[in-house]
Amino acid sequence: MGKVISLLFGQFNLNLGKMSFPVSYAQAALIVFLIFVLILMMAQFRRHYVNWSLKGAVFGIFFGFLLALILEGFLIIGGRTAITGILGWKNAPAPISIALDAGRNKLIQVLGIKDQIPSSFAKENANVAGAVDLLQSLNPADMKKVKTIFCQQ
Repeated sequence: MGKVISLLFGQFNLNLGKMSFPVSYAQAALIVFLIFVLILMMAQFRRHYVNWSLKGAVFGIFFGFLLALILEGFLIIGGRTAITGILGWKNAPAPISIALDAGRNKLIQVLGIKDQIPSSFAKENANVAGAVDLLQSLNPADMKKVKTIFCQQ
C-alpha cells in the first residue's frame, strides 16, 4: 500500500519547450480524467442541442481516448509512460519494452524531433568509470573545453 501511495505522489518533469514543470502522477491522472469528462460533457451538450441519440457521446469518447493517447505519446517521448509509471516497473518485461520503444521511435519519427536522449544513455546509470571512458574518447579540442569547465579555480 505504501508503494502505491508513494507512486501516486511521485513526480516527473513535464517539459514544454524551454519550460519544465514538476507534476505528480496523481495530478496528471486527475487532469487527464477531468479533460476526458469535459469532452464527454461537451458531447452530451451537443447531443441535447442537436437532439441526436448517441452520436454525441461516441464523439466525446473518441476525443477523450484521442487526448489520452496524445498525452501518453508525450510521456513516451520523455522516456516514461503512464503504464510503466503506475505499475512501478523500473525495467518493463522485454515484449512490453520493445513495444514501447517501437512506439517511441515511430512517434519521434512522425514528429521529426532531432534532439532526444539516446535510449542507451537514458537506460544507463552514470558511474565514474563510464565518465572517464567518455572523456578519454573525446578529441583533444573537446577535452580541453571540458577541462577548462571543470578545472576552474
